[in-house]
Amino acid sequence: MALKKHARSFCSIPTLFPVFTFLCILSLVLFFFSTSKQSSSSLSSPLAYQNILQSTADFIKVYVADLPRSLNYGLLEKYWSFDADSRLGSDADREIRSTHLAKGGKFPPYPENPLIKQYSAEYWIMGDLMTPQQQRTGSFARRVFEVNEADVIFVPFFSTLSAEMQLGMAKGQFRKKERNEDYQRQREVMDFVKNTDAWKRSGGRDHVFVLTDPVAMWHVKDEIAPAVLLLVDFGGWYRVDSKSSNCSSPNMIQHTQVSLLKDVIVPYTHLLPRLHLSENKDRHTLLYFKGAKHRHRGGLVREKLWHLLVNEPGIIMEEGFPNATGREQSIEGMRTSEFCLHPAGDTPTSCRIFDAIQSLCIPVIVSDNIELPFEGMVDYAEFSVFVAVSDALKPSWLVDHLKKFSKEQKDRFRQNMAQVQPIFEYDNGYPGGIGPIPLDGAVNYIWRKVHQKLPMIKEAIVRERRKPPGVSVPLRCHCT
Repeated sequence: MALKKHARSFCSIPTLFPVFTFLCILSLVLFFFSTSKQSSSSLSSPLAYQNILQSTADFIKVYVADLPRSLNYGLLEKYWSFDADSRLGSDADREIRSTHLAKGGKFPPYPENPLIKQYSAEYWIMGDLMTPQQQRTGSFARRVFEVNEADVIFVPFFSTLSAEMQLGMAKGQFRKKERNEDYQRQREVMDFVKNTDAWKRSGGRDHVFVLTDPVAMWHVKDEIAPAVLLLVDFGGWYRVDSKSSNCSSPNMIQHTQVSLLKDVIVPYTHLLPRLHLSENKDRHTLLYFKGAKHRHRGGLVREKLWHLLVNEPGIIMEEGFPNATGREQSIEGMRTSEFCLHPAGDTPTSCRIFDAIQSLCIPVIVSDNIELPFEGMVDYAEFSVFVAVSDALKPSWLVDHLKKFSKEQKDRFRQNMAQVQPIFEYDNGYPGGIGPIPLDGAVNYIWRKVHQKLPMIKEAIVRERRKPPGVSVPLRCHCT
């Protein structure tokens, strides 16, 4: 009887209610903690934003300006017809010259000369757009053939190839306009696009140019300033191109010509082959660098670092470029080193960082003013080490800092790097670059970045249209 009375008391509503409430609150707390933990974990992945971005849009509509073939694939035909010189030649290119011209072909290959190949984004972006639409199921860019349907107008000028050919044939004429074939081609491009209704409607703000070489389209930078520029960094723009540092210099590059609000930072084309995580072996060198010792402007830090590190145990500092025998040396050096040094050169970046990623060598980035591709989609801090120039130049500081990373940390860096390796890959594996591109490759990520700019492009066009005639926004000077 007492037991029944106790049971009735225990099971009464006043007693059960607080117990039930407590259990509900506990369940909610555990649920939110678990969800928050999973969310935090997923956002720490280098590919964290990929699915979010894929869900926001399915494609961008691209119209290809109808430039003469002589300004893109015709330039390649001209390149392959040259007798190679020290700048335009390489062993691989000499072999291609001996075979390609005999075979002919509508879409010639891009040079293997590393000085030119590192800037080959123009070729792969164009190759994707030239691929028949029924094969382009994985491309984020949908090509349209009516300009009024387009989100952006792609200008298919191989500006890097044009500049490098001029530098190889007559470097002394490069900064002049007379007897400069590169300038003549730049002028032809601008005269063509500026006479189109599309340019006149937008002032060029919805036009896309590929300018991966820092000196590409150097003579017409002010004319293309309103457009969307695909650049490897802003280093070729934020500088004085004459000896004068006075802001009144006519050759001063104006800082309002480039901006992360409208322009897109794209990867260099890597020059070394991809190392898969399953192929990774023990690494016996702490830090590796191969490149030119002497640089200009912000790259002066490189020479200072060289003197600090060249005699340090466990560090290899080599001069050279990854071509011919230097290529095998670079592959060996990067694949057997824990970290790969990436100091600024003449501009803040180089293809070296992308070679390091493909080699699973943890990039050590010593460049205070660096712009990197696909930020917001990729978290570089998950697989790279960023070091302030002021710290790197302290004796022994960098070596001591790198030695503090545990094996577990370095393994995690390499695992994250392996995830993002495909994002920096341009090559689609098809002759002439004409063929379907990989869904997770560089070309698709570039177009996704351009798509993010569309609201700002449209706003800029609207703002420009409402200005009274004769009113323009003055460009402010950027002095450093």
